[in-house]
Amino acid sequence: MERLKEYFAYFMMYSVIGWCYEVFLEVVVYHWGFSNRGVLWGPYCPVYGVGALAFIFCFRKRMKKRECLSRKLLELLLVGVGCMIVATGIELAASYLLEALTGAWPWQTYADYRYHFQARIALSPSVRFGIGGVIFLYILQPILEKLVQHCPAKVFNRCVYALAAIMAADGIFTAGKLFR
Repeated sequence: MERLKEYFAYFMMYSVIGWCYEVFLEVVVYHWGFSNRGVLWGPYCPVYGVGALAFIFCFRKRMKKRECLSRKLLELLLVGVGCMIVATGIELAASYLLEALTGAWPWQTYADYRYHFQARIALSPSVRFGIGGVIFLYILQPILEKLVQHCPAKVFNRCVYALAAIMAADGIFTAGKLFR
């Protein structure tokens, strides 16, 4: 049960980080102005949380091995390509799921990219997800693991339960709006 709570905490952290990344791109890079980039009401994009957990489950054991520098560089490249493939698969599946539930998906702007598939996935974001996955696994995740490990159990449990309640309420609220 404790491990499940940790994974849920990582899911939420990366969902919020993903939302911040999306808003940053929208406001600072593309100058489109602010809008809630998630499909839920709160400041999180669950697809990033799902992607982060997939990266952890797929590549965490690989990262624990001690290797020489040349092998480490090859590992970084392979993990980056692996993250790119995993994230692109998740994004493609999420686009079909969101289309089935809502009639659209938030990243239809992918049609503007030169290399894309049905505006559901595109090469440029896939490469960014690969690079982001490497940054996430090798830099962010160890920091977040230390934060979770050093958090008092009572505080951690209360935070996880509160976040789960908020996410559940948000899901119910969003589903209620969808199926009116």
